[in-house]
Amino acid sequence: MNIQIHSLKFDADKKLLDFVSQKVNKLTQYTDDIVSAEVFLKLDNDEDRENKITEIKVEYPRGPLFARKQSKTFEEATDLVIEALKKQIVKQKGKMRGE
Repeated sequence: MNIQIHSLKFDADKKLLDFVSQKVNKLTQYTDDIVSAEVFLKLDNDEDRENKITEIKVEYPRGPLFARKQSKTFEEATDLVIEALKKQIVKQKGKMRGE
């Protein structure tokens, strides 16, 4: 799977990039059909504590999947996005089986 990670308005450190990459790769546990993933790490302008945003777009044969979450840390936001994408993948697989 090809993973592209973009950090907007800041420079992400290697530790964060490795964390995100590792989490995205875990989606392959649910399906081998994922072609690529594009990750956007953004800092929201406001001074709110929950100003870290993670967006992930997954290229999937049955159509692209997308999730966006906002949290106090990029790690937490990434975990929430991965969970949302996992649910979408499971739902898509259920539709394919006619459930």
